[in-house]
Amino acid sequence: MGLCFTKSCGLCFTKSREVPISSSSASESPTGQSRQVSKTTQEWYGPSPSKAASSKAPPPGTGDILGKPYVDINSIYVLEKELGRGQFGITYLCKEKATNLKYACKSIARRKLVNQKDIEDVRREILILQHLTGQPNIVEFKGAYEDRQNLHLVMELCSGGELFDRIIAKGGYSEREAASIGRQIVNVVHACHFMGVMHRDLKPENFLMVSKADDSPIKATDFGLSVFIEEGKVYKDIVGSAYYVAPEVLRRSYGKEMDVWSAGVILYILLSGVPPFWAETEKAIFEAILAGKLDLSSSPWPSISQSAKDLVSKMLTIEPKKRITAAEALEHPWLKEDGEASDRPIDSAVLIRMKQFRAMNKLKKLALKVIAENLSEEEIKGLKQMFNNMDTDKSGTITLEELKTGLSRLGSKLSEIEIKQLMDAADVDKSGTIDYYEFITATMHRHKLDKEENLFKAFQYFDKDKSGFITRDELRLAMAQYGMGDEATIDEVIEDVDTDKDGKINYDEFVAMMRKGTTS
Repeated sequence: MGLCFTKSCGLCFTKSREVPISSSSASESPTGQSRQVSKTTQEWYGPSPSKAASSKAPPPGTGDILGKPYVDINSIYVLEKELGRGQFGITYLCKEKATNLKYACKSIARRKLVNQKDIEDVRREILILQHLTGQPNIVEFKGAYEDRQNLHLVMELCSGGELFDRIIAKGGYSEREAASIGRQIVNVVHACHFMGVMHRDLKPENFLMVSKADDSPIKATDFGLSVFIEEGKVYKDIVGSAYYVAPEVLRRSYGKEMDVWSAGVILYILLSGVPPFWAETEKAIFEAILAGKLDLSSSPWPSISQSAKDLVSKMLTIEPKKRITAAEALEHPWLKEDGEASDRPIDSAVLIRMKQFRAMNKLKKLALKVIAENLSEEEIKGLKQMFNNMDTDKSGTITLEELKTGLSRLGSKLSEIEIKQLMDAADVDKSGTIDYYEFITATMHRHKLDKEENLFKAFQYFDKDKSGFITRDELRLAMAQYGMGDEATIDEVIEDVDTDKDGKINYDEFVAMMRKGTTS
């Protein structure tokens, strides 16, 4: 039995896939050779301490993660506003008292590092950040501090926002600008490989602008899935994010070449606005990746230079050993400074597609939850029974342990890591448990989207004043409950779904979004 969470089709399970991977991320395989680790639930992956070291209790006042005396973070930094939060912790803007310089501080609750592997995750990321710090286009690591409640990772503040958001806000850019961004991304891959690190989760979300300046450099910020490369080792663990994952990863036999593929996917999106291998479900995305039919002829590719297409095709070569290396890519005529990349603006349709790609699923996820909450008793009878069977302590929520036990009783052959991916995918509000409606949302079959009455109920949930339209204010109200109510996200959703461009979403537009996932 193979279960998967598919981000591209909303929230659903499918029984047809044998190689689970989470759209947000996934990872390694659970035996002695290579261990499966999900980034979403094991966001950090560190070097294993020796058995002697792990069995020996640290001295009083010493942290068991870093093995150093506890440090009061507030004696060194002032933690200011929250910048973001994930399952493991919260990222704050912080100011160093001695210098008044500003940094980002990721505070990870120690209680959420529930087992030795979680602690190893953290240790490995810290080692890799320390190892890579100082390299161009890689976030600078300031230090790690531990107190009785939290582990704090302090690093360079990148205040310019996500890479794609910047491009979209810019409103127009050229091949030369795309080459400049591509050069920095490939530079990260080259620096990592040169220093013996495989990144394993390159995607646009992991690149931030250092500042809001037009010429701000970009920096890679997340090394939670990265590993030190072991010479001669063939990696078999499933890692990465659906659109960006290399074919050899899906075949469970890969090396550092997989990072070049992911960088090539980002470059393809920068030039065309869409991923090279696109489908409605993860399973279909993986099939497209494995088929490897690269489209460099549809719009806007005819207007893109031959040199750019040459580089993209070399980075997205199916056979890893024939793929261009990062060092070779940096010498490619299109990517070099003052190279062949044109100053002519890229087609504006690319930006529209990119906005749609970025906004995809935020409204859809909420709508699916609404549908789940409105299904009849008859429709969810089996799912309700399944939930009750798993909720063994009758708390009204399913913990990771309950999910693991419940799935094994159902005959599931999922590894622990795959179950953790499932858990994180279903846990929409990031509470650490799955509530009843999260469970129904995640497990209801896709055919529920074909029932007109389900779609209409979901539409009515957003259309509070029953005007027949979802307005900007109604969207803001609904999305704010899930921490998505910022204007940029609302702009993206309306841009994506509002095909007649009247500034609001009618029922037909809503249904098209629910059934298709994108309007491009």
